[in-house]
Amino acid sequence: MAEFQQFGRLVAQMLDTDNTKRKEAEDQYEKIDLSQKITLLFQLYLERSASEDIRSMALVLTRRLWDFDFEAALKVLSAEQQGQYIEGILHAATEEPSLQLQKKLADVISQFAMNMIDEESGVQKCGKIIQFIEHCNSSANANLKVVAMSIIEEVPNVFGLDQDKYLPGIKAIFQACLVHEAVYVRSAAVKAFFYTLLIWVCQHIVTTSEDDDVPLQSLCDLVTTVPKTLTPYLNDILVFALTTVKNTELEESYRHTSLEIIASFCEAAPNMIKKRAAQLIPTMLEVCILSMTDLEDDTEDWLSVDDADEDVEEDNAALGETSLDRICCALGGKATFQPALAIVSQLLNNGDWKKRHAAIFTLSTIGEGCKSVMEAKIVEIVEKVIPYLLDEHPRVRYAACNALGQMSTDFEPTLQKKCHEKVVPALVHTLLDLSVMRVAAHAGAALVNFSEECPKNIISNYLPDMMSSLEQVLEATYKHLVEKNKKLVLEQVITTIASVADAAEAEFIHYYDRMIVPLKFILQNSGGDDYKLLRGKTIECVSLIGLAVGREKFANDGQEIMNMLADTMPNLPPDDPQTTYMISSWTRICKVLGPLFAPYLPLVMPPIIRSVEYAPEVTVVDDSEANEDDPAWSFTSVGDNRSFGIRTAGIEEKVTACEMLVCYARELKEMFGPYVEQVLPHVLKNLKFMFHEGVRESSAEVLPAFLECFKQQGPEVMYRLWQTYYPALEEALNSEHDLDVLAEQINSIAEAVTLLGTALSNEELAKIAEIIRDQLTNFEERRNQREAKEVDEDADPEDAHDNADEDQESDANLLGRVSDLFHACFKSFGPTFYPMVQSIIPGIVAMIDQSRDFTDRQWAVCMVDDLIEFAPKEAQLIQQAFAPRLVECLKDQHPEVRQATSYGFGVMALQGTLFTDVCVQVLPLLAEMISQPDARATEEGTTATENAISAVAKILKHCGGQIDQAQAIPLFLSWLPTWNDPEESVHIYGFFADLVESNNAYVLGENNSGLPLICRIVVLAFHNGAFDDEDENVTPVKTRLSNILRTLAQDHAVFSSCIQAAGLNEAEQATVNKIVS
Repeated sequence: MAEFQQFGRLVAQMLDTDNTKRKEAEDQYEKIDLSQKITLLFQLYLERSASEDIRSMALVLTRRLWDFDFEAALKVLSAEQQGQYIEGILHAATEEPSLQLQKKLADVISQFAMNMIDEESGVQKCGKIIQFIEHCNSSANANLKVVAMSIIEEVPNVFGLDQDKYLPGIKAIFQACLVHEAVYVRSAAVKAFFYTLLIWVCQHIVTTSEDDDVPLQSLCDLVTTVPKTLTPYLNDILVFALTTVKNTELEESYRHTSLEIIASFCEAAPNMIKKRAAQLIPTMLEVCILSMTDLEDDTEDWLSVDDADEDVEEDNAALGETSLDRICCALGGKATFQPALAIVSQLLNNGDWKKRHAAIFTLSTIGEGCKSVMEAKIVEIVEKVIPYLLDEHPRVRYAACNALGQMSTDFEPTLQKKCHEKVVPALVHTLLDLSVMRVAAHAGAALVNFSEECPKNIISNYLPDMMSSLEQVLEATYKHLVEKNKKLVLEQVITTIASVADAAEAEFIHYYDRMIVPLKFILQNSGGDDYKLLRGKTIECVSLIGLAVGREKFANDGQEIMNMLADTMPNLPPDDPQTTYMISSWTRICKVLGPLFAPYLPLVMPPIIRSVEYAPEVTVVDDSEANEDDPAWSFTSVGDNRSFGIRTAGIEEKVTACEMLVCYARELKEMFGPYVEQVLPHVLKNLKFMFHEGVRESSAEVLPAFLECFKQQGPEVMYRLWQTYYPALEEALNSEHDLDVLAEQINSIAEAVTLLGTALSNEELAKIAEIIRDQLTNFEERRNQREAKEVDEDADPEDAHDNADEDQESDANLLGRVSDLFHACFKSFGPTFYPMVQSIIPGIVAMIDQSRDFTDRQWAVCMVDDLIEFAPKEAQLIQQAFAPRLVECLKDQHPEVRQATSYGFGVMALQGTLFTDVCVQVLPLLAEMISQPDARATEEGTTATENAISAVAKILKHCGGQIDQAQAIPLFLSWLPTWNDPEESVHIYGFFADLVESNNAYVLGENNSGLPLICRIVVLAFHNGAFDDEDENVTPVKTRLSNILRTLAQDHAVFSSCIQAAGLNEAEQATVNKIVS
């Protein structure tokens, strides 16, 4: 009896709203023996003195138990016990007065009905269930009829192979229930009848080809909108759809719609798929990948394409690719990566080029959805792809270029850092092979992707070879253009040059003179209509090169090109391919020329202002008058055969113009000041421009840039401008529903607080604190609403929070901007701000919880960090509330959370003795985190690890009296060098310099054996760009490190020995010479 009572309390605790208590109860429940669970759960349901919630929970757990592994659960019962158990459940369903509990019992019965159908014979082995359904039908009890309908809905084949035998009875059941006097009985019958009938109709149409795919589309609509109602038919629907897609003899419309059903089901109910149809996931991936092999055999047509936009779409392959992407994004890498990789491994060695092509395209397609799993294996995957750049078939080579390019984007900058030695030479070699222009062009495109996020110190090593090759290809393809009028590779190589320049930045200056001349020549000699795109890309390239090399080098050419553009721009229509390139190039050239661009403002501002103040035409017309084919208008039906129309032709130009305002105000500052008064009324009006969120975002973003235009005139002038625009911004913020726009509005306030600082009054600061409080409240409400919609017993506890939808991602972005505003206020006002937000601190701390999405924890930790850094005494008083949570976060599986937490402990160490005890306590945890084998496997992981190393440095420096130096300092040295986080490099190398300059015995080692390591750490820090040269705090640290090396260099013999022992390569030794010279 005591055991049963204890079990009842445990189940009650599993309903507790406190996450910690509930998790503790769930853990205890999992440890109970399976046979005991079966018995105790049914006893608890039968216990009439228990509340209905607890009895209901007992039935929910019972259903889950049988659903998880029916065979395992059945085996713990003897044959006699099985019969007694089923009879007990059926009897309970008959006698239970509560309809809600009866439905839960029906769910349990359905598990038996589903699993007791013999797989080979198709016979329903549990005849008692069929007898129970017949009893329900003959009963006068309306609730029992609903139970019968629920079982049929859940298990349409409940009657097994003998369905024909029971058909008269089935008809009678439906006839009786569909006309029953109780509405809820009729409703249950309609649901059971409708879904069963729809699926049967779909199967019949596909089998007989008697009709179009409209029923399949209807099924797809149901999958998208109400997936949970289809739970009983999940496997049947998926097997049917998969079988249809595989059958290449069927009409394509059937196969395409069936593939859409599969992808839509994965997107609409990913947790349900992963739990209830996991065995079908490999087949889903397989049908997508095999669809991707449906390619044209005529390679000559493919090779002859000179404009990628004119490429013939291969529908089946394209649909397979997009479906594969959707499925992987929906289900995540944990469920899809290994099955996909297994298929790829089989196809890569296939003699059919189409199979190899599909395999490689698969690797480029699954990256987004499988990022968390795939990134750790990126070296292995890249090594699989690179050999296919030499494949005998050009389309396979093209696919390899595509994969390397896409993965460079999906896994930046990890791929660039770990794979550059293989990727860059291979792509450059492929680009140089102009025998197949499309492949060469795509190699150039892949180099663009690689270069975009490639660290400067890496790409700089390849610049000589890359630029020599690009120059060679530029010359050859321009000649090809003149002789054969083929421009595909020329357009691409120009884009590649632009991307390399963008990544190389100032290093590109060595190649500027060689590149600018041919590019200007192309710009001046490509005036025909056929060359508009080429001209546009050339303008883009020149402006990006200008950004890379800077004003001093580019100024003359920039002004010359600006004059060219100024003559051309007024005559370009909005749909001209050059227009977008022209506008963006103006913006870049403005960034480069800075004040030198100001003379062009009278030329560019009138058309910009016209676009900024543009108000689109709107109308309401009869549906028959709505011209859906007019690209200048967009129509939406509003009912009663009427449509609302908006003229969209000028909206994109308005968006671009608003973005340009931001650029000009930020770059030209006080020189743009004269235009602020003229454009401000339009900007404030655009804060509520309902037809495009981009206009509202840019309008919010530009406001703090306007403040900077008056910075030289002093805080009073800036403050007056703030008073002018803030009421409109606050009003727009209070009425905004788009979370991304809201985030930009919050960011606008944060930037203004940073600029204005203490010029703001306490009353205004209190209003901003109220905005923070309201936004956090609204954030929690939206989160609770999503959770209420997404309560899903199929969810995998490990990754339930990792599959955030767009709303969650937008909310995470918004929370980040609220955190930025919180930071700006604390940084500007310090402890003064604390009383204004004191009431919301407990709620922020509560967000640091493992049950929350990791972004909630990340940004909440950031806000706690700000509290510690800028109001340390106030933080010290409540450290018992947040410190234990921060300690747990050092073990968080998400590096973003570990980074914020590590930073927080580093900040604690800087606050004197306020947090010494907790800092000393976490030192072993920080060391454990840093020493994990995969600590630097990803970019985010590396950043978190370097923040942890910095925290250790701060703790050793400021709390070192209580720490065993003999153990801690050698361990600290073993983690160096670091170079990914310049902000933390100041602290890491500052402490390192302290140790070296003080001749610390643990650093120097016995008989100065530590000197080679000291040399290696210093050299690699400089060589890999560990410092941000624009940070004024960097110079003293860099000087100290340089002096350490120079001091050692005074003894040539010792220094040479140290450098040799340090194991430096040729490039790193060149860095040594730069430092000591």
